Amino acid sequence: MQKLIITLSLVTLVLNTKAQSADDIRVNVPVKSVILYLDGAEVGQTKNMTVNAGRTMVIFTGLSPKLISKSIQVNVNNGASVLSVSDKINFLAEQKQSPRVKQLRDSIEMYNDILAQISYDYDAYTKEKNMLAKNESIGGQDKGVSIVDLKLAADYYRTRLKDINSELFKLDKKNAKTHEAVNKMNNQLNEVIGDAQLPSAEIAVLISSTQKTLVDIDLKYVVKESGWVPSYDLISEDINKPVLLKYKAKVYNNSGVDWNDVKLKISSADPLKNASKPDLACWYLNFSTQTNYGYYNNNNMANNAQSAGYNQQRTISQEQTLYEEENMTKGTKGKVKELPKATEEIQVSELSAEFDIKQTYSIPSDAKPYLIDVTSYNLNASFQYYSVPKVEKEAFMLARIAGWEDLDLIEGQANVYLAGTYVGQSHINTRSVADTLDLSFGRDKKIQVTRTKLKENNSEQTAGTTKKVTYTYEIVVKNNHKAPIQIEVEDQLPISQNSEIIVDVKEISKADRDEATGKLKWKLSLAPDETKKILLSFSIKYPKAKAVELKKKYRTISAPAF
Repeated sequence: MQKLIITLSLVTLVLNTKAQSADDIRVNVPVKSVILYLDGAEVGQTKNMTVNAGRTMVIFTGLSPKLISKSIQVNVNNGASVLSVSDKINFLAEQKQSPRVKQLRDSIEMYNDILAQISYDYDAYTKEKNMLAKNESIGGQDKGVSIVDLKLAADYYRTRLKDINSELFKLDKKNAKTHEAVNKMNNQLNEVIGDAQLPSAEIAVLISSTQKTLVDIDLKYVVKESGWVPSYDLISEDINKPVLLKYKAKVYNNSGVDWNDVKLKISSADPLKNASKPDLACWYLNFSTQTNYGYYNNNNMANNAQSAGYNQQRTISQEQTLYEEENMTKGTKGKVKELPKATEEIQVSELSAEFDIKQTYSIPSDAKPYLIDVTSYNLNASFQYYSVPKVEKEAFMLARIAGWEDLDLIEGQANVYLAGTYVGQSHINTRSVADTLDLSFGRDKKIQVTRTKLKENNSEQTAGTTKKVTYTYEIVVKNNHKAPIQIEVEDQLPISQNSEIIVDVKEISKADRDEATGKLKWKLSLAPDETKKILLSFSIKYPKAKAVELKKKYRTISAPAF
């Protein structure tokens, strides 16, 4: 009797629960718009529906489980009002499979059926082989077997065992190939699914209306693990033409819900900024330790940190390296590497910028970066060249761009193209307070720079307890362009850190000299096909009984050992 009462109570509770939710309207609407932030994304969805007079509970289903509750915003029109908003995770909701996921799972099931059939066949052949092996007696113990019968039996055993072994061999090969196919399918399924196995979220909106009416319910909320990073293409066809700057964004979606054919907007704002009034923090000034010549290419990776000019203020986790530009894909075409779990700190303007993306995009929830076009600028630039022949026997071309502050740029990597050729990567550094932005366009093969040690003017002399070593170098710069150029050449003098070591400067060809660092700088103007020479000569005097390291330390690289 007690069990019957408990059962009836449970049935009553279930019926009451169903009665309470009978008027709930469950809707599943696709994502309509997305505002991508550097860390996070605001998702927008809209439902047009009719609500009755009184209260109506509308439940939005199939939402991202990574939504941030405090970011939910709901607006309704036509005189209706929102009474309450709540959200929850629904662990019981069935996940909707994409056609690609269904295809892969069907293929895996088919291969598993093949593996099962292989197992059954293998077992049958193995048992038959064991049965033949155990059947050693043909005529019994009391009477023998004729030669003819023995020959026939031997032929049968041999033929049948060969057939069985051949079938087992085929089954082994088929089993290995099928297992390999299943593993590939499972790996691809894991690649496609991503976070699709996560439960979905739901948002319940209680709406009040004085009459039956048609309303638009606008729902917005912020999700985690989505965002964008800037990417640039710098294109120069000729030094006499403007520089084309293509502003792009690498966007990713790991929210658990695909964004299909959505209207995108990218923003540098903070999606979770509070409602308190803004406050100004102290503005401190200090000297920058950065260089203006941010450039590296694939052959100079060892000098990235120094030459890129931003290593002291940029932090990147070592979990994974940054993804390669050539693995990016636009829209939904193709597959790319998984988005690295690395993070980096970049600086953005206090005044946030927004860009409306003209065309719609589909960004699946697969945690992969997709490249989209943001905007482009034609920039007037003045070109000059820079060379350090002691380190690199080539000249680097710099584009100096004025008025860059109005472009709403965010610091980031830039792919550099010169005359239709990819020359490497540069870094757009927006931290500078200068009104000119220097961008490196890589090496220019039409400018020849050589640094030669003049043997006839080099000497080693010993007088008493003192040794004197003299060095003389000739730097030759030739302009093979059909237009005049400006080039800045740098070299250096050694700096003594001991009173017994004396550096005597003999010739620096009117260079600008920094006494503290020993750096020498020449600013040259060269006409077409013009050649200019620079002479650098100095001596070092020190006690001959002591060893002095007269050369800078060598750089180290990895090389194969045989």
